Amino acid sequence: MTSSNQEAVKKLESLHVMKSKGNKKKWKNDEGSVGCWNKWGCLGSCVSSRSKVDSSTSGISSQFESKSGNDTSKDQTVVAPIVSPTTSGGNNLSSPKPEDAIKVASQLRKFAFNDLKMATRNFRPESLLGEGGFGCVFKGWIEENGTAPVKPGTGLTVAVKTLNQDGLQGHKEWLAEVDFLGDLVNPNLVKLIGYCNEDDQRLLVYEFLPRGSLENHLFRRSLPLPWSIRMKIALGAAKGLAFLHEEAKRPVIYRDFKTSNILLDAEYNAKLSDFGLAKDGPEGDKTHISTRVMGTYGYAAPEYVMTGHLSIRSDVYSFGVVLLEMLTGRRSMDKNRPNGEHNLVEWARPHLLERRRFYRLIDPRLEGHFSIKGAQKAAQLASRCLSRDPKARPLMSEVVECLEPLPALKDMAGSSYYLQTVQSERVGSGSDGSRARGGSFSRNGQQQPRTLSIPRASPHHHQFIKDSPKPNEKQ
Repeated sequence: MTSSNQEAVKKLESLHVMKSKGNKKKWKNDEGSVGCWNKWGCLGSCVSSRSKVDSSTSGISSQFESKSGNDTSKDQTVVAPIVSPTTSGGNNLSSPKPEDAIKVASQLRKFAFNDLKMATRNFRPESLLGEGGFGCVFKGWIEENGTAPVKPGTGLTVAVKTLNQDGLQGHKEWLAEVDFLGDLVNPNLVKLIGYCNEDDQRLLVYEFLPRGSLENHLFRRSLPLPWSIRMKIALGAAKGLAFLHEEAKRPVIYRDFKTSNILLDAEYNAKLSDFGLAKDGPEGDKTHISTRVMGTYGYAAPEYVMTGHLSIRSDVYSFGVVLLEMLTGRRSMDKNRPNGEHNLVEWARPHLLERRRFYRLIDPRLEGHFSIKGAQKAAQLASRCLSRDPKARPLMSEVVECLEPLPALKDMAGSSYYLQTVQSERVGSGSDGSRARGGSFSRNGQQQPRTLSIPRASPHHHQFIKDSPKPNEKQ
């Protein structure tokens, strides 16, 4: 970790430590209590009646976020209007088709359902970390090198993701996660520790990442994420995609790259999660594969949405959207903003390559504390990734090469220089100044993307954000 990154991390920790001290809960170990596995009603929106036929955002990132009735943001999927006949809403998970046979990597641990039940303290609400389209995610503790449950606060802290038993789509995503994450090992991918496939129960056990998702830090915290940390996260996420596209034994198209699927460890190292929509990429002379359109509106590449042609360049476009979100502090889709600013990419395009207008893009909460050269390079890179021509987009290995020097750059703009530049630009353009008003960057005042077709419940709906623990703090 560079000195600038270490300073930024320490500053964040010092500002959050007062909060975290006052929010510690006592963990009761009442074995006689009824867990939420048996009484799902206590979880509210964790179990819904929504169909899983076309809802395909599993959201492992939500494992680090708890529910709240105050957040109306939505993060929803793009789906094709034609439903595959193989994805009917049946509930029988105990007898999947033969072609759905589980491909299990040798390093994965096989857990007994009762062990995971004990590890999460009977799946009760106090252990609930969040929910996704796949199901609920619970915090648990297991042996360091085994599968047996241990006392909370000891052993290995894990995130246990359950499967909502309301259709076969979740089962297919469960199989995809086991297939891809069981086979792929990289520092920038979330580690899948094991699984449970007992009777009708489908669960996945992941490493626990204490700092949650990038989405939390960009859009839901009052404290802005420092510039050097943003660039470090962008670099780590880019390395994860580059590994999938160019270094894995077979190319993998991630298909759902977005801020909520980028998780952070204690040192803000980025890890890609949620492989429920991942697909094997084209091989040989093929440039793309044809598939149903699934992903998240606002992040999906336009050619994929229009034609169903999916390629590694589709992921590159999604990376460009996320990089733009990190530069601006704005969501990819936000209906709460003025007309002409709802779609981040369309609003930002005219500014990306214009030096005089470039500073209008930068997140005003940074107050000038960003590298001038680094921000210019990042904006140029985002413009290339967001090219309307897929062939003009760079490979992710080229993206990594471009990003590598940015976290360490020291040429900070400074608050006075930045404010003067923005002021002069605003006067010259006759802007109403709404861009710089703090109110437009409220914690929960921004609306998440919506679907292209039938609206569905968000896997990150009704959540509040807990402060991240300090590095090396016991989980």
